[in-house]
Amino acid sequence: MYMLNQAEKQWVESTWTKLDEKLQEVTVRSRGKFPFWSNDLMHNDMKDKALDCWTNGFWPGLNWLMYIGTKNEEYRLTAEEGERCLDAVLLCPEKISHDVGFMWMLCSGPNFKLTGNYSSWRRLKMAASYLMGRFNPAGGYIRAWDWGKDNMEKAGWTIIDTNMNLPLLYWASEDCDDPRYKYAAMAHADMAMRDHIRPDGSVYHIVVHDPDTGEVIEKRGLQGYACESSWSRGQAWAIYGFTLGYLHTGKQEYLDVAKKVAHYFIAASCEDWLPKSDFRAPEEPVYFDSSAGCCAACGLLELAKVVPEYEKRLYVHAAMKLLMNIEVNFADWSKDTDFVIGKSSGWYWKEQNTNIIYADYYFAEAIYKLKGFEPLFW
Repeated sequence: MYMLNQAEKQWVESTWTKLDEKLQEVTVRSRGKFPFWSNDLMHNDMKDKALDCWTNGFWPGLNWLMYIGTKNEEYRLTAEEGERCLDAVLLCPEKISHDVGFMWMLCSGPNFKLTGNYSSWRRLKMAASYLMGRFNPAGGYIRAWDWGKDNMEKAGWTIIDTNMNLPLLYWASEDCDDPRYKYAAMAHADMAMRDHIRPDGSVYHIVVHDPDTGEVIEKRGLQGYACESSWSRGQAWAIYGFTLGYLHTGKQEYLDVAKKVAHYFIAASCEDWLPKSDFRAPEEPVYFDSSAGCCAACGLLELAKVVPEYEKRLYVHAAMKLLMNIEVNFADWSKDTDFVIGKSSGWYWKEQNTNIIYADYYFAEAIYKLKGFEPLFW
């Protein structure tokens, strides 16, 4: 499928084996936890601190990936435990954010796709309804965040991250035979193409709109170095998010913009294939973000499936370079530690060069794709 050379095939097989050998121990050790990040290489637990944290779908999702690829029941037990624990969040609408796709597409989505579990279907449907409720029909976008500790009104805020949550709405439209969800998702994706993507293919993290008209008021940086910089994980969200938009709708413009953003990411990474937290930050200090590289690799592999034959190798080559260099430089295969991939940065300004659960998830998802496993969780 991906036209890998012999060395790449051997690396994929070896890496999947190492993932399984490590994670089959970690899955038991961390069952019942919701890991986020750690500086001591052992999983922390967000369950009591922030059960509604947007990252809490990645640990169940990682275990579903490993279960599908190995049929080891320990992975399934951990994934199902995490899915059940998140029910408490669904019952508290005030805790629901725009990131419900990250949470339930990765824990309930695989369960429903694999087993037809009705409880998982209900969770997905509730999450999709919450996300649909954030759609602003006048502005044509899905609102990010609510009032928070910063006491800032965010009625007009949109973020590039939301593109990765849109598959939940595409799923709801198809499953419920209701096009409203799809139209809302496409309206948001159209807005993101227009307002979040610069002419050179780099990405704005935040755009502030007039909530009554959709007119752009301001563009902001948050998790990157500055407003006009290039936050690498935002680039990765855009690559993968627009590619998924094309897969779900067939809209050519989504494929075109995914390629445009991908080319920027590739050009910015190709010196050493170890993405920095921000592609336009000062040379010092050096903050890497391996999670951006792993997420981008997943998007590039999906891109390779849908572009013409002569283009495929470009995206596969870039994905393999990212994954192989991240593994050589940043992976920890010790069974005495919980995280696999190091040197991620949640923000440019904090959570730098650490271990974050979504880096492990996207790294494993990329290897899962390269192994030819199905289904696509998104």
